[in-house]
Amino acid sequence: MSKAEESPGSGHRHGGGRVVLAEPRSFCAGVRRAIGIVDEALRRYPPPVYVRKQIVHNHYVVRDFERRGVVFVDSEAEVPEGAVCVFSAHGVSPMVRERAADRQLDVIDATCPLVAKVHQQIRRYARDERTVLLIGHADHEEVEGTYGEAPDRTVVVADVADVARLELPRDEPVAYLTQTTLSLDETAEVIAALEERFDDLHGPGSDDICYASQNRQNAVRQIAAVTDVVLVVGSPNSSNSVRMVEVAARSGTPARLLPDVTHLDRTWLAGARSVGLSSGASVPELLVEQVVERLAEYGFDQIEVVRTATENITFSLPGSLATPHPDTGAARVGPGRPGPAGGEDDAP
Repeated sequence: MSKAEESPGSGHRHGGGRVVLAEPRSFCAGVRRAIGIVDEALRRYPPPVYVRKQIVHNHYVVRDFERRGVVFVDSEAEVPEGAVCVFSAHGVSPMVRERAADRQLDVIDATCPLVAKVHQQIRRYARDERTVLLIGHADHEEVEGTYGEAPDRTVVVADVADVARLELPRDEPVAYLTQTTLSLDETAEVIAALEERFDDLHGPGSDDICYASQNRQNAVRQIAAVTDVVLVVGSPNSSNSVRMVEVAARSGTPARLLPDVTHLDRTWLAGARSVGLSSGASVPELLVEQVVERLAEYGFDQIEVVRTATENITFSLPGSLATPHPDTGAARVGPGRPGPAGGEDDAP
């Protein structure tokens, strides 16, 4: 291979390759709030602090909390009676809350306010005696919690094929809601199918897909258009991260999910002169920085930032944690992070 034919991804250590960083990326307001809740619980209560499910879907965050005295459990039944138990950002069903109360658990709710909004909407539609079509993945924790608000009136639909299989009359009073971390394009297709299928269809006043998922999908779509390969940092169980990979791939650019820098396969970069880089809403920025450093070692040492939106939304801690800590005189939202400036009314 001649010098002129060499590319940064070919394994030669020389400069000139571009890394196009998407903004916004990494933590959203709901994730910051959830992590801040566990941080503050660790300050206020002796270990262990129990968290039902992963607080957010990121392996690095989970391992860091485990080192600090957090015990993650699959069920509230695994938490000793009377112990502190944090509900994850993905929300829980009323049945889980009832079982936690039966065990007299000291519950701290880290449900994202945008997920809580969907729970309110499904309760309202159920009261109106509508069949609720919940667009999402049945095995995702967020969908399990939302479905549990009205299991007798709710049907989960994952795609257009599921819509076609619905055994409901055309004039059935129905409503639809969506998992907050879905792909905008795929969700639009399902909603269009529902609109064709039913005469009496109600939907939420605003899009249920959260602002952070929308922003990150828009940004990754834009960087995919100007790069040779896209890397999305995120854990395999992170729905919003996986959707970002799918969005980039639908743009025609090869895209890979990257849990962390140790999973970066140099062969993915073969022949590439530009790499798009972003991360899911539950990913610490540190993991992105490590990938940037590794890419520089591979010759991708020119950094360009593409910003498609500016996020300044914050969510307050629950009231039980927002009061001043007796040791410090102020509530804190994690090491090195400023406290929240707003509350749920700041949500779009």
